Amino acid sequence: MITILHTESSLGWGGQEKRTVRELLGLSCDSFRPILACQPESRIGDETRKRQLRVETVRMRGNFDPLAVARLLWMIHHYSVDIVHTHSSADSWMASTAAKISPRRPKVVRTRHLNASFNIRLIYSFMADRVVTVGGSTRQYMIREKGIPAEKVMTIPTGIDLSVFNADGDQGDLRQELGIPSQAPVFGTVSVFRRLKGHQVLLEATPKILRAIPEARLLLAGEGPQERNIRNKIEELGIGRSVLMPGFREDVPRVLNTMDVFVFPSLQEALGTAILEALAMRRAVVASRVGGIPEIIEDGKTGFFINPENPTDVAEKVIRLLKNPELRRQVGDQGRRFVEAHYDHRLMVRRLENLYRELEERRRS
Repeated sequence: MITILHTESSLGWGGQEKRTVRELLGLSCDSFRPILACQPESRIGDETRKRQLRVETVRMRGNFDPLAVARLLWMIHHYSVDIVHTHSSADSWMASTAAKISPRRPKVVRTRHLNASFNIRLIYSFMADRVVTVGGSTRQYMIREKGIPAEKVMTIPTGIDLSVFNADGDQGDLRQELGIPSQAPVFGTVSVFRRLKGHQVLLEATPKILRAIPEARLLLAGEGPQERNIRNKIEELGIGRSVLMPGFREDVPRVLNTMDVFVFPSLQEALGTAILEALAMRRAVVASRVGGIPEIIEDGKTGFFINPENPTDVAEKVIRLLKNPELRRQVGDQGRRFVEAHYDHRLMVRRLENLYRELEERRRS
């Protein structure tokens, strides 16, 4: 039995945290014992407990908190941890430090979930035994720009639970709940309300879309620090009657089922888990050509690219798709087949298990 201690200092609940929970849940119970160490008030802790997995809490103040290191060191000893798998900046520094000074010397895996640039490479070049990226573009950046040895960095793309994100299932939609007329076309997105997700770009495109298709509705599902700015922008543009903001939703498949076109105008993205979920639900996708998104969208086949920060481009692509149901169907079907072939979450977990086994063999040798 290989014991894996996942660490996460984030308090949020986005693609990164959801992927980590899927990794914890997916591991074979015959071969692995997963444990999560997280902040006391974190959402990921609550979600992991609901699924009957072991959770330990540790207060992590900044990038280096001696008390947190001591607590993580205790966990490594108490649970006889073989591999520490870190996910955010603060927990990576503290958990990898604990691993380095522990007599057990567990191997350290660091997942880089973001596509953003970084300055300090020590956490990847020295503190981690292996670095996992969620997209190939991030791997190439780390190798070419930061000099991390290629053999140390591997890509394990985020996987989607295709039994949950299944357009052929009976999820239903939100049209009745939100008061959307049955014939009104709907475009929108599902993401945390952060600046880099590009909500402002989508909002600026909306007046042009509404001039072409007055009955259309914009659906923005999520919550986050930019919510007030988003609401202010909606008021400024005078589009409030056509915009629906149902807040954070657990039932993402129903949200996606409500949309005819899924728009992802992100300014920076390592891969784009929300895009994969939309593809799995056979939605027509319009997404920015940034970061790792070109790895999952083939322009004109599984979706359509837009140039980042270009509202006119967004509007033109969305209008074209909303006016062409047959094109939406063709693109949606191809997107579903693509995800089935390459991004099933079982593939993600099996690749991770193989990495853990390899590192455990090295630790014991």
